[in-house]
Amino acid sequence: MKYLMIINDPPYGTERVYNALRLAHTLPKKDAEAEVSVFLMADAVLSAKAGQKTPDGYYNVERMLKRVIAAKGQVLLCGTCMDARGITDTEVMGGARRSTMEELAAETVAADKVLVF
Repeated sequence: MKYLMIINDPPYGTERVYNALRLAHTLPKKDAEAEVSVFLMADAVLSAKAGQKTPDGYYNVERMLKRVIAAKGQVLLCGTCMDARGITDTEVMGGARRSTMEELAAETVAADKVLVF
C-alpha cells in the first residue's frame, strides 16, 4: 500500500511532526509492502534542515527523517515553502529533495492513503 504523509507544522514546538514520523516508521512494520512518502510543507520544511543539534534525550526530526529514507521511503519538500523561508537545496539533509505542487498532486493520485498532519 502507498502512503502519503503531508506535514505542515514546524519540527519543534508541537508534536505533529514527531507523531507523523513515528507513524511513518511503524507503517512498514505492519505492512511489509508499504511505500511511505513524506511531503513537507509550510514550516515543516525546516524539519529537513541538515545538522540539527537537539538536547540529549530530545527527539531529533532530522534523524527521524533519515530513518524514513533508510526504509526506502522518500522525503519531499515544497520548493515554494523552502524559498519563502530562505532554505537552499544545500542546507537540506541528504536523501531529501526539493519538490513541486505538481509532484505532490501526482503522489496524491498515486497514494492509497493520504494522511495530513
